[in-house]
Amino acid sequence: MARKRSNRNKINIPAKYILLALSVICIIMMVLSYATNIMSYAPQAVAGYTVIPFQKAISYAGSWLAGRSESIKELEALRTENEELKEQVDELTIKINDLTTDKYELAELRQLMSLDERYSDYPTVGARIIGKDAGNWYSTFLIDKGRNDGIKVNMNVMAGAGLVGIVTSVGPNWATVRSIIDDDSNISAMVLNTSDTMIVSGDLEMYSKGTIKFSELRDEDDAVSAGDQIVTSQISSKYLPGISIGYIKEINDDSNNLTKSGYITPVVDFEHLDIVLVVTQMKQTPE
Repeated sequence: MARKRSNRNKINIPAKYILLALSVICIIMMVLSYATNIMSYAPQAVAGYTVIPFQKAISYAGSWLAGRSESIKELEALRTENEELKEQVDELTIKINDLTTDKYELAELRQLMSLDERYSDYPTVGARIIGKDAGNWYSTFLIDKGRNDGIKVNMNVMAGAGLVGIVTSVGPNWATVRSIIDDDSNISAMVLNTSDTMIVSGDLEMYSKGTIKFSELRDEDDAVSAGDQIVTSQISSKYLPGISIGYIKEINDDSNNLTKSGYITPVVDFEHLDIVLVVTQMKQTPE
């Protein structure tokens, strides 16, 4: 009786249910395993889409900034070099200008030395021009020598290859010179090779063409022609004799058929004067 009871209490589960249960358990385990794998790779996936591109952007920005920094440094270096080169160019320009000025003054001094040697019988004092009237020409101008240096009114002034003008007023350390091209200038002159006399008159308007006038030339033998040299005459009371004035450019018969007139090209460049020689010897013979 007791053995029968124990058989009744025993539970019999069909095999197909057991197989189904095992299958379900396997499927659940597979799903859990796959889900676990996905979860393990999820941070890497998130990092791949967010952190890594951000890091790349930061790296690119750093490289760009480093490149820009180098470019700015190179640009600053080029600017500094450019400023230094500009300063060198300015210094060289000043030196060239100084050398050009020195060269011009040297040439002018050589001309004055040659002029001084040509008129070695006349004592001279060198003077620098410190001012002039408005305009292109040195018609009247100031020099830096005056009474204290022995300069007097009516002293002759030379430059270049000949006569510049005459001293008209004097101060302690300055003097005024009226040049031969000034409208108020009149000089008793003569033709060097014939000794025929004439009057040379200043004319600023005419000098704009490079010439000044002469008149009252008596040339009965028609010996005077273009190209003849004109110098100061012996009969002038203000100008020492034999100082070169210029050369005849054009000569014409006057309407009276007794005298001739025309134009002279001066030997002095009255547009570019800087240093002159003042002849300290005075002419005493009355005109």
